[in-house]
Amino acid sequence: MRKILYVLFVSSGSIILSPGANAQKTPDTVLQQATLPQVVDFALKHYPLIQQAMLDEQITDRQIRSKLADWLPQLNLNANYQNNFQLQKIYFNGGAVSSGAYNTSLVNLGLTQNIFNRDVLLASRTKNDALKLSRQYTATDKINLVVNVSKAFYDVLLTQKAMAVLDDDIARLERNLKDAYNQYQGGLVDKTDYKRATISLNNARAQRQASEEALKAKYKALEELMGYTSKDSLHLIYDSAQMAADVYIDTLATVDYNQRIEYQSLLTQKKLQQTDLQYEKWSYLPSVSAFGAYNLYYFNDRFSKLYQRDFPNSYAGIQLSVPIFQGTKRTQNIKIAQLQLTRIDWDIINLQNSISTEYAQALAAYKSNLYNYYILKDNLALAQDVYNTINLQYKSGIKAYLELITAQTDLHTAELNFSNALYQALSSKLDVQKALGTIKYQEPL
Repeated sequence: MRKILYVLFVSSGSIILSPGANAQKTPDTVLQQATLPQVVDFALKHYPLIQQAMLDEQITDRQIRSKLADWLPQLNLNANYQNNFQLQKIYFNGGAVSSGAYNTSLVNLGLTQNIFNRDVLLASRTKNDALKLSRQYTATDKINLVVNVSKAFYDVLLTQKAMAVLDDDIARLERNLKDAYNQYQGGLVDKTDYKRATISLNNARAQRQASEEALKAKYKALEELMGYTSKDSLHLIYDSAQMAADVYIDTLATVDYNQRIEYQSLLTQKKLQQTDLQYEKWSYLPSVSAFGAYNLYYFNDRFSKLYQRDFPNSYAGIQLSVPIFQGTKRTQNIKIAQLQLTRIDWDIINLQNSISTEYAQALAAYKSNLYNYYILKDNLALAQDVYNTINLQYKSGIKAYLELITAQTDLHTAELNFSNALYQALSSKLDVQKALGTIKYQEPL
């Protein structure tokens, strides 16, 4: 039973959320238009694994209450009836005589009270830590969910941005196709430009269709993480300027292991294991309980007269149970508990090393992605300027259509790369925050 107290049943700074966002008033299971904070809040309320983890907290609490109930008096009522086909013989005055009655019955009201019992003592000493560990495991699941939902949110936005870029490209290519066709019809150019424009437009439309299908799948992935089951469509709301501003994080921060929920959980497990070690040492102590009973005896040779008269008796007492020798079982259990405690110490050291490595890798990825974001932001501005210049020169007949296509391709690539760099920077920032243990979440109302 003591294992129930700390083996729990679960699966598993600031996050990049707009603090000033106002939640829309929508039905509990519908979220038609949503900012990132609203999406995260919805997920914390509806994601099945989180709901299961919260139920596991309640189960653990009830199991502890059940064990602590052993401290309370235990009152039991028992009754029986017995028919003796043959009466017992006893030796009396040199001969065997029958003893007892053919019909007997007993009604027993018994009371017991634990005075000292190591199982109940363990439950009372570990109840707070057991509940704490259960909540810490739930918090771990919630933090992971916040990270995963945020990344899925950004992934959807990235795909939407790619579709918007493709829409702009398609509009430009349609204009170019029209211009190339008119020039071809006017005899200014040959049909090569017209056909190249057609090829580029068809490629852009194919990419647009592929992105549209990918967007549907990414929306489904986000809705799964949210536990969103409504048939109403989900539309995400975001502020591009705010997202760009949210890219930045303090890269000089140092790791504080105590900020990590996994580290806190291990410390709680260690405390519970220390209590478990003490529990094994208590196995040398006696168990003490008080008891009492009130009995009503009935006996008669005829069943019809059995309950016409009762013969009561009552008693009370104290029971002491002293374990004297159980082989080496108690000694071995103590050694096992000590070894398990040492193993947790090594788990703590291993987690510290893992956290340090995780932070170093996340920080390196973030710095790389942030630098890439800066470079691609400059590239986008340059590509836009180059395209505008060449487009004017092409319309003036200075540049060939091939150069215009190249400029368009460069601009298209620069726009997609910049959007992807923003997503990568935001995503890697989440990894840094998770490694630092600074991701926070608000309990849903």
